[in-house]
Amino acid sequence: MAFEYAVLRVVPRVERAEFVNAGVIVYSQKADYLAAATHVDAGRLRALDPDADVDAIAAAVEAYARACTDAEAAGPVGATAIGERFRWLTAPRSTIVQPGPVHAGLTDDPAAELDRLLRRLVL
Repeated sequence: MAFEYAVLRVVPRVERAEFVNAGVIVYSQKADYLAAATHVDAGRLRALDPDADVDAIAAAVEAYARACTDAEAAGPVGATAIGERFRWLTAPRSTIVQPGPVHAGLTDDPAAELDRLLRRLVL
């Protein structure tokens, strides 16, 4: 079945456009699946910005993951279908936490794909 995914990036100094991958969001319409897995590497983050507030950034990244599976945590967009929520979560932003481009693929198991992508692209 088809799925889409986007990498969550942390851009601690937006003016420099340098980033660290910190999570992955996976969406499959056919499987009715939307989830994210995250990992903020403090060492990598501080290599880009020694003054980065790692705890605040980790909380912002985790908010993306909660918005995927917890409609209440997603706020007003939580009342929408998960496909619309995925589009909202992956819309371009000019903030410290930014979604990367959306990519597509095929999988039999979106949850396993999320784990594979997290290991390959973030950890």
